[in-house]
Amino acid sequence: MLKRVKAGVLSIAYEETGPRTGAPVLLLHGFPYDIHAYDEVVEPLASAGCRVITPYLRGYGPTQFISPDTPRSGQQAVLAHDLLAFMNALVIEAAVLAGYDWGGRAACIVAALWPERVRGLVSGAGYNIQDIPGALKPSAPEDERRLWYQYYFHSERGRAGLDQHRHDLCRLLWQLWSPNWHFDDAIYDRTATSFNNPDFVAVVIHSYRHRFGLVSGDATVEDTERQLTARPPIPVPTIVLHGSDDGVTPVAGSLKHDRFFTAAYERRALPGVGHNVPQEAPHQFSAAILSLI
Repeated sequence: MLKRVKAGVLSIAYEETGPRTGAPVLLLHGFPYDIHAYDEVVEPLASAGCRVITPYLRGYGPTQFISPDTPRSGQQAVLAHDLLAFMNALVIEAAVLAGYDWGGRAACIVAALWPERVRGLVSGAGYNIQDIPGALKPSAPEDERRLWYQYYFHSERGRAGLDQHRHDLCRLLWQLWSPNWHFDDAIYDRTATSFNNPDFVAVVIHSYRHRFGLVSGDATVEDTERQLTARPPIPVPTIVLHGSDDGVTPVAGSLKHDRFFTAAYERRALPGVGHNVPQEAPHQFSAAILSLI
């Protein structure tokens, strides 16, 4: 059943499954996905006695900004502050955090800067905290090609393209990023309705411009952004899950991420799996979480 809670600048919509007294697990989706990425992850966790919570991120689904004056930022620091505010609103002192893409970034930041709130971390594709000061350093051409959509969003043509063609554009990203995942129209459309959120385009565009230093951020989280420029270590037990066929973040990219983790750490490469790890490999994802409970 869909629930809602006021958390910071948002009214966050979320689903909750399992006993309220169970070990809390927060499942955090990325772009362009939503909470349905975890449909097959939730049941094994709830059956094991976990309190499983899946929120819609800002700009997705029924989550709403409370004030029209709040900047529609998608930068990494606001995602982390949203997560902290959400945990506070639900009176969750500490939880296992699991996520990928934007959700994995929020989880990594909270684990790095507020480790007392995190019992364990499952992160898709490794250490997801952005190196914004180094963002303009060019990568290998093949890696640059994978980021075409980000450069597209830097332009006003890209903003208009996302606005007018969000359904088809996001489906294309699913196909490119998970080349071996044969989802059907029903699976995609169940998630794509979340892209009709009135703030989706603004939040997405700001996210992909801010990470390259092209626009200013939300002034209320600038102190956090400054801390993130140091690429802080993550001192909580962590399992990294990386799809071997990830079409946007190549699996080799996380090979040396162990230097960022100072507690128990394990990296698992998943053959045949693309970018959307929990929806493509739900059993491996839930098993990783349970091993940290």
